[in-house]
Amino acid sequence: MSFLQRFKKDSTRDSLATKNISSFEDLSEDQLEAHLGVKRYGSFILTDAVRPSYNLEVVPSAGYRHDVYRDRETGVEIPVLMAAASREVIIDLFIDLLDPLGESVDVVLESSHDQTAGQHLDMGREHIDLPVLKSTLYDFEDILLDDGCTGLAVLNPRIPLEIQFDEHKLLIVYGQDLSVFEDTLADYGISRSDEIRFITEAEHVHSSSDEFVDRFQQLKYRMGIDD
Repeated sequence: MSFLQRFKKDSTRDSLATKNISSFEDLSEDQLEAHLGVKRYGSFILTDAVRPSYNLEVVPSAGYRHDVYRDRETGVEIPVLMAAASREVIIDLFIDLLDPLGESVDVVLESSHDQTAGQHLDMGREHIDLPVLKSTLYDFEDILLDDGCTGLAVLNPRIPLEIQFDEHKLLIVYGQDLSVFEDTLADYGISRSDEIRFITEAEHVHSSSDEFVDRFQQLKYRMGIDD
């Protein structure tokens, strides 16, 4: 099923539903189809999970930048790396980023299927062997890449480190020492750019399907995660 068909048929949603004006308003059928059919921006190839705004307020590109997460309750600040990578490398990159977490990790699956914009359900499992997790992720590469309502977080609270592969297909790393992750990003040709903007920072649309809802349930089963 094409991105356009999923956009019309299933659970596509606008990430900025609170905005009064959308760049997708008043588009003709041909204009919408042409925009949603674009997968490549320069050397950067999108997955089928998301598409940028029609006016391309943010043009998708590869790169990473540093940020800081501030816990509202404790005031603790945690260094963050945010990265975008092209479709052909992002799964392998994510898998390699997991290595510093150790041999046993915790996993959180995130689902925004049948949820309103900005909301998602989290469900987790503790203590899964990293090689088992990696094998499972490769088996479910289709949903991880192309479902705009599925995300994943892998963490080791004992270190602590956390790596997210979110529903926008961005890579987000939390931890005090992030240099080893920068080395891995460099190995994949992902360069630091303090000016880079990500698809989440402007209007964009998500795509999913009934088939991906079923695949998500299969992924939960393989992970040993209950509702």
